[in-house]
Amino acid sequence: MKGHLFFLQHCYDKQLNIHQIKGTVMQVSQIRWTEQSGWDFLPSYSASADLVMVFADHPFFQTDTCFSELRQQFPKAHIVGCSSSGNVAGVGITDNDVVATVIQLERSRIRMASLGLESGKSAREIGAQLMTDLFTPELKHAFVLADGLQINGSEIALGLNERGLAVSGGLAGDGSRFGKTWVMADAPAKTGQVVAIGFYGDVTVKSGCFAGWEEFGAERIVTKSVGNIVYEIDGKPALDLYKKYLGEQSAELPASGLRFPLSIQMNKKDEPLIRTVLAVDENAQSLTFAGDVPQGYLCKLMRTNLDSLIEHAGMAAETAHSPLHQDTGLCLVVSCVGRRLVMGQMTEEELDAVHDKLGESTAIAGFYSYGELAPFGEIMQCQLHNQTMTLTTINE
Repeated sequence: MKGHLFFLQHCYDKQLNIHQIKGTVMQVSQIRWTEQSGWDFLPSYSASADLVMVFADHPFFQTDTCFSELRQQFPKAHIVGCSSSGNVAGVGITDNDVVATVIQLERSRIRMASLGLESGKSAREIGAQLMTDLFTPELKHAFVLADGLQINGSEIALGLNERGLAVSGGLAGDGSRFGKTWVMADAPAKTGQVVAIGFYGDVTVKSGCFAGWEEFGAERIVTKSVGNIVYEIDGKPALDLYKKYLGEQSAELPASGLRFPLSIQMNKKDEPLIRTVLAVDENAQSLTFAGDVPQGYLCKLMRTNLDSLIEHAGMAAETAHSPLHQDTGLCLVVSCVGRRLVMGQMTEEELDAVHDKLGESTAIAGFYSYGELAPFGEIMQCQLHNQTMTLTTINE
């Protein structure tokens, strides 16, 4: 197990490295809550921390107590995060806990904006409003977390792009349960919420997004869809197509659909996007995906092998790496729950690949998601992705 500079605690149950990295610039620590022992150690700079990123796969995250305890310990920090399908700390992955990454900046600053479905705005309007709230000429990058089931990630991305600035992030998860997802934004976690963190000043933020899946089978056409709900493919019920390919695994839909995402593109000249099944409707024979699947688009089913997923995780790290920065940095990982289901016990190897590329001075934190947000295509606008490893590195 690869480590970082200073180990303050080693968690034995999942080989999770909870650590602190001190540099001449940024400071990063990670702490953990479990039902058995509560929160573990606090960093020495907790009273002056700027940002606490919280990822959780436990109902405790949803309670007022979780936020109030964090606020008591980190009185000046923005506290943001979301529910997950697994938490990342270093090269370890855990479930049934809460992992918080505590950041103190020296030469840069942050601002937070949040909005929810209770505002009455559409997903696109929410995305646009958040970027308006954060915008100043010094804004370098925005990192966004959104409800993974109630909010259309494709529409959020369209709104986030209206300012023409770099945006990355992801959609909250709920294990493989697909029940409810939660987002925390300087208040107890809520459903239907979106939060954006803006990074300003003397800071370098880069992102990388790669998949490692391959298309198979016949090319088909989406013949009937509305937004992210697909009713017909090649004039036949969409759910029938998935059941045909999944066989016995179709009884486990929508979770088993994560192993067979859909590649979509407007035409053969466009770079394909990947879409993951989030829900099925037996009555309508439809599939609900994490993002829009426009009618008339070309589509193919996808599959992968473990080596390809791990290789592409390393490629994402190469793209996000800032080789000129030798001091302490932070890498925020948003990887799809579908990748985790396919890799099983080998999932941590994709984190090893990221660590190998970024080096010892970069702390790694994040979560397994229901969708990833990252720049894509020739104009590098933010889009919703599924089944990718998406990395955002932050260096002062």
